[in-house]
Amino acid sequence: MTQTGMTQTGTTQTTGQAVLLDAVRVVYGSGPGAVTALDGVTLGFGQGTFTAVMGPSGSGKSTLLHCAAGLDRPTSGTVLIGGTDLGPLEERALTLLRRERVGFVFQDYNLVDALTAEENVALPLRLAGRRPGRAEVRDALAEVGLERRAGHRPAELSGGERQRVAIARMLIARSLIARSGGTGPAVLFADEPTGALDSAASRVVMELLRTLVDARGQTVVMVTHDPAAAAYADRVVLLADGRLAGELGRSSAAEIAARMALLEEGC
Repeated sequence: MTQTGMTQTGTTQTTGQAVLLDAVRVVYGSGPGAVTALDGVTLGFGQGTFTAVMGPSGSGKSTLLHCAAGLDRPTSGTVLIGGTDLGPLEERALTLLRRERVGFVFQDYNLVDALTAEENVALPLRLAGRRPGRAEVRDALAEVGLERRAGHRPAELSGGERQRVAIARMLIARSLIARSGGTGPAVLFADEPTGALDSAASRVVMELLRTLVDARGQTVVMVTHDPAAAAYADRVVLLADGRLAGELGRSSAAEIAARMALLEEGC
């Protein structure tokens, strides 16, 4: 049975989908030593939804995220972001699309140690030739509750604060792009965003991501191993051995943990 947000191979529809993968296959190497990381995955992420992707180690979670974000090209199959097929794009066009339509939040924050929080927020835009005003940067930091930490460097911030700086960096990009006539990121990809955080900081970050979906209509796709983080999502997509292994709707951490335990027992 086809689940909500999923489509069957060869019958994919882009309507309402921020990101769509159709029969995506990723194989590393060749011959007897070839490893199949994704095996014909067809999956859609609806606009304004929050999806958690989970699975045992080696299930293909990170590979799926990298292909969906246009960071890696699949061996075969199709990936669309905002209706644009990534396959035919040259590297420069793909880089521009990622810059305009994709936001990233990673476990290691990707902040520059020598720069302050506000300088880190503004840096990607400056590298892209844009000049955000100081007030705009401060507004983005205020939105994540860090307006009083604007002058602090990463070493002076907690892990949770650093992650919120990374989210503010995505927020200002969306704001400025929208102001210039664009739509901002079609999707925010989060790769283990709470992996390095304690439970209190994790809760703050997850509540912020949930607010982006509910208040701004942002699409969020998050890879996580943490059932407590996945419980903030609208649905949980399960992977095993590079294939879709099921899906849950909005569920409690206990329900997600129980389903994961069953999945790991079968691997």
